[in-house]
Amino acid sequence: MSKTVLYMSMSVDGFIAGPNVGPGNGLGDKGQRLHEWFLPDADPEHRTGTHLAGVNRDIVDEVMGTGAVVVGRRTFELAGGWGGDHHDGVPIFVLCRRAPDAELTWPGVTYISDITTAMTMAKEAAGDKDVLVHGARTARLALAAGVLDELQIHLVPVLLGQGEPLFEDLPPEHIELELLRAVDGPGVTHLRYRVKTVG
Repeated sequence: MSKTVLYMSMSVDGFIAGPNVGPGNGLGDKGQRLHEWFLPDADPEHRTGTHLAGVNRDIVDEVMGTGAVVVGRRTFELAGGWGGDHHDGVPIFVLCRRAPDAELTWPGVTYISDITTAMTMAKEAAGDKDVLVHGARTARLALAAGVLDELQIHLVPVLLGQGEPLFEDLPPEHIELELLRAVDGPGVTHLRYRVKTVG
């Protein structure tokens, strides 16, 4: 059965991007550090081993094996909409409250204002594949609505000190997680959790 899974690189102090995120600086100042474990142009100063081998390659293959994407509008726009194709032409569902700009409309992209509807449509579109969830705000909305099944955190051994936090303004309900997998790769620890209970 299809699951909705947040895939997110995060610093040990809980940031998913550096400060000053904006157009042309989508990862924020020094935010590139969080993605060096899989980006081909990683900073050689922090490179930690064979690029995209073993566990890290398996995780990237898992991400690229998803059957649909749900993403927040800000994340989508900062990424230039991935040119309308995140990977393999899978459908993209963008969470937003206003109509899209003309330059960010593509055949495989659907704009939706409700997180539950977006997740339901994405699961249907993905078939038996998982749904890739992008964006901190989208993840928080999905947790609050009870429609996020799992979290795949790529924990990078760095303290950014400031930036864009993943778990800011969570719903007041207590959220229990079950650890499904913990594996180390070069420069990162991959932690996969199932969302057990909210309330």
